[in-house]
Amino acid sequence: MPKLARWYIKTGIIYLVFALLMGVGMEFPDLSKMSPFWVNLFPTFYHALAVGWITQLIFGVAFWMFPRNSKEDPRGSEIVGWITYICINAGLILRIIFEPFNTDSHWHTLIVSALIISAVLQWLGGVLFAANTWNRVKSRKKRRKKRA
Repeated sequence: MPKLARWYIKTGIIYLVFALLMGVGMEFPDLSKMSPFWVNLFPTFYHALAVGWITQLIFGVAFWMFPRNSKEDPRGSEIVGWITYICINAGLILRIIFEPFNTDSHWHTLIVSALIISAVLQWLGGVLFAANTWNRVKSRKKRRKKRA
């Protein structure tokens, strides 16, 4: 298994455990009454599950298991793969840090700016993943022609 695939999958498992702990914490009714911070954890919880766990698991398995590009370049650009990993995780970490404080009016500009940067980083990671993986998804005819 390639190193990048292992990093995606292990990072995804860490986000799964983190999201499940957050989910358990949000079930305590007294916490949500104490502060709007706890209510704002719902989007963070879902983002940690969807992007942190599911998306990274899919990216890791796809990087590892999809058909080879060629013998010289079996998985596309590994550099682009690592940049994708960094973008997805940097964006997700920004979201996890700033999303719960989204109702704080004193820091509204900073929080909204961080969330926009988070969204752009995650979008960029998705686009880079798609671009790097696109040529690996071929019909059987095209794969046979390339081998011959």
